[in-house]
Amino acid sequence: MENGTCMPNLLFYMKGLWLCVCLFSAVYSVAQQRDSITYRELSNVEVVEKVRPSVLREGAPIQFLNQAVFRRLGLQSLSEAIKRFSGVTVKDYGGIGGLKTVSVRSLGAQHTAVSYDGVTITDAQSGQVDISRFTLDNVETVSLSIGQADNIFQTARMYASAGALSIITRTPRFDRKDYYLEGQVKTGSFGMLNPSLRFERKLGKPYAASLHVDWLRADGQYPYTFTNGDIVTREKRKNSDIQSLRTELNLFAGWDKRGDLRLKGYWFDSHRGLPGSVILYNDYHKERLGNRNGFVQGVYENPFSRRLTFKAQGKFDYSWVRYEDFHSKYPGGQQRDVYTQREYYASAALLYTPLDNLSFSVAEDAFINTLDATVPKCLFPERFTSLTALTLQYKDSRLTATASLLGTFITEAVETGEAAADRKRLSPAVSVSYRVLSEQSLRIRASYKDIFRVPTFNDLYYNRIGNKDLDPEKATQYNLGLTWSGTFPAIKLDYLSLTVDGYYNRVDDKIVALPTLFIWKMMNMGKVDIKGIDANLSARFALSWEMFLQTGGSYTWQDAADKTDKDSKIYNHQLPYTPVHTVAAFVSWENPWVNVSWLMTASGNRYSLPQNIEANLIKGYIEQQLSFSHMFAFKQSSLRLQVEVVNLGNVTYDVIRYYPMPGRSFRGSINYIF
Repeated sequence: MENGTCMPNLLFYMKGLWLCVCLFSAVYSVAQQRDSITYRELSNVEVVEKVRPSVLREGAPIQFLNQAVFRRLGLQSLSEAIKRFSGVTVKDYGGIGGLKTVSVRSLGAQHTAVSYDGVTITDAQSGQVDISRFTLDNVETVSLSIGQADNIFQTARMYASAGALSIITRTPRFDRKDYYLEGQVKTGSFGMLNPSLRFERKLGKPYAASLHVDWLRADGQYPYTFTNGDIVTREKRKNSDIQSLRTELNLFAGWDKRGDLRLKGYWFDSHRGLPGSVILYNDYHKERLGNRNGFVQGVYENPFSRRLTFKAQGKFDYSWVRYEDFHSKYPGGQQRDVYTQREYYASAALLYTPLDNLSFSVAEDAFINTLDATVPKCLFPERFTSLTALTLQYKDSRLTATASLLGTFITEAVETGEAAADRKRLSPAVSVSYRVLSEQSLRIRASYKDIFRVPTFNDLYYNRIGNKDLDPEKATQYNLGLTWSGTFPAIKLDYLSLTVDGYYNRVDDKIVALPTLFIWKMMNMGKVDIKGIDANLSARFALSWEMFLQTGGSYTWQDAADKTDKDSKIYNHQLPYTPVHTVAAFVSWENPWVNVSWLMTASGNRYSLPQNIEANLIKGYIEQQLSFSHMFAFKQSSLRLQVEVVNLGNVTYDVIRYYPMPGRSFRGSINYIF
């Protein structure tokens, strides 16, 4: 390591030590008081009714779904839920075991933070999080914020992205007894079998625990239609099997006025085939991928007084990936690469409310990321990051105004060669929401955010292609929107809400791969202008005889154009995999007999490569899903049955070119609560 980096690293370790001391001293202090406190039981509240007003008054766009919606619509995976949001692109490589990543408003998956119970999940190697490794059965709510959310009491890391996907897992609720047991079995087409078990237990007055175990297997051999010019054949997907195990253990402590503590242990183990792209006259697919990911994390929050609240978080994350390919072109007939990542993370935050309408927060995060690999010429990089966020917020019945400033310091080290230079940057964000009429729920909102994403380890150090001199990729976000909600009892309309947002994003120094004299190299060459409109509508009708009709939808229009070089063939062309029009809609009918829901997702034409020509065109598609469910209630238990028809119209389409999606398929589930 260069001598010039010793002092920054020393400061970094001192900050990390201070954060750890804050975390463990706070936990120790409340543990000494546990004999005089009581456990706070959570009531069974319909969360969506609590959140809707704040969603509409947010200064920056935020969208929200909860467990009741998941069941009502028959959603079975996290990616299916996220597709209900406007402005979102989910890249799906096909099948039950296909990788799935999330991009917000065409900024790329690297600009989207994913948090799990308030603690951010990262992948320093690729910068993308595969959301397929999380099960929807254990999720209480999922929300997507674009720009900077009005929740100012969060980690500094949540400020460091253009958009944030927040996943909140289920919390124990003890209404009539001190335990809860839920068993579920899902099955479906293509050999899918997915049993799961959830157990919750009250451990005395201040403590509770929950355990969730989920196992999945599928052969993934679904049929598809392959078209190449005049050649149309029926094929079957190969090497698309998956077997995975998820386990999650949570411990809860509610010490009344002395704070709350939540500890989580998570483990995910999967083995899957990589079916690869569909190529004419080549159905050879032998690649395999193994994933092991585990982390332990703790979140402690203590309201010292009505005016001052403290929060501390800590996490250790371990990720292991093994890639294998079997072919005669390799020595010994096999290639085997193993990548191991570790992260050490600590965060501390204070929320101070000197006046009822005025709040101030400060958050400090420090974390270390490492990468080890068996591939030749691996530099074994380490990244040391310090983030400081300062936020001021004013909120009354009509106005919400939030301003934040994020300070970033990053330094890196490698075992061999030369590391990337240190990075220092200040990133401001401002948002305002104003209720136009005091007696009407009509609001106008506006937001601005300047943010960046650092190059990944692959961008910087990948063999021959990496470039240690890369600058961060900068993004500037502007948003202007309207939100409105109301009721119309005369027509039995319980609830109606509408949000419309227009936005403009500018990306500079975009990291792209460009050819040099002999090889491709990562460069800061890209400039992108992104203009768009997001619209969301939801409504609920109270019909006769205990029946309810809910409907809603989202629409996105995007013009995401390359602005790098006016003389280039791709200048002003739409970015790859970015449709101009995207629509999602649903209708749900709840009744005493069989609940029915219909989902629709439609995507316009896209292009697989930067040049918008016919050869790169991917045609649009419309996919529909139909779900039927019924709940049988008993004295101390309940049984829920659900069946679904996925891709009702048996549409042939690709999300990623040459990775065909399944046609019509069927799923069923049995859920029993003891």
